[in-house]
Amino acid sequence: MTNIPTPRLLLSTLLPYLKTAGAYAREIQSRIGVRPQKDYPENAFAAALSDADLSVQNFVEVALLAHFPQVRFFGEEHEQSANTKYFRAIDLGEAGDYLVTLDPIDGTRFYLDGHPNYQVILCVLDRDEFQGVLALSPSENAYYYALRGEGAFRGTLDDAFEAAQQFHIESKHPTVYLGLGLTPIAQALKDRYTVVDLAVAYSPDVAVPNFNKMLANELTGAILDSGKFIDGAALAFVAQEAGCIVTTFDGSPPPPLHECDNYERPGLLVAASETVHQDLLEAVRSR
Repeated sequence: MTNIPTPRLLLSTLLPYLKTAGAYAREIQSRIGVRPQKDYPENAFAAALSDADLSVQNFVEVALLAHFPQVRFFGEEHEQSANTKYFRAIDLGEAGDYLVTLDPIDGTRFYLDGHPNYQVILCVLDRDEFQGVLALSPSENAYYYALRGEGAFRGTLDDAFEAAQQFHIESKHPTVYLGLGLTPIAQALKDRYTVVDLAVAYSPDVAVPNFNKMLANELTGAILDSGKFIDGAALAFVAQEAGCIVTTFDGSPPPPLHECDNYERPGLLVAASETVHQDLLEAVRSR
């Protein structure tokens, strides 16, 4: 392990490339080709795959190999990428040997439907915890980033990395997001919150909020059945740096990354206040 770049350097260097990738994804969205679905028969959202997923990943891989060929890299479409073999590894390393991850189009199902709520998410992971996350929303003219212990920041797509402004998530909108498989929890929350239950609310014709709306301060809480390193757990990390409480379903801190399987953390609660967190805890206990 030599000359591993800092998380800040990784995010700031790669932001312009993510902006270009996002502009490409936005430009071709209305003409996008649908590729054969991935083999996730129980989850149409995870199964969705487009030309943009593969093209964005290839583009970011080229940038990484040009600037930081020494880093570990795991891209969501690594099995279909011609570049995977050029990276040193695709898994977590020892402390300080960072793994960069990429979800080239987070929300591919929404993207294919023509909705704006999709993102490009790039992460820097150490053995135990996220060190940095950059999430870019091409159709909403925004990007968000967080560095461990330094807070969360928001900018427009015209802003340089240094111009992004620190932000905090507040409990303004009494809306809670539920990920797939959590419909039984909804009833325990409906007396206090507007509940967006993805399994019920999803529509190919009308955009509904998804978890990334937490960063836009449009949700006061969220419950995820699991938190994949490349997307849900990454956005939860940004939310935590923006002041949210993030725990597992029993109220304990999320486990260290190296103790997790299949690049994902267990079910997560994300809350903008202690009151909301207690409500979410009670809801999951009511199942």
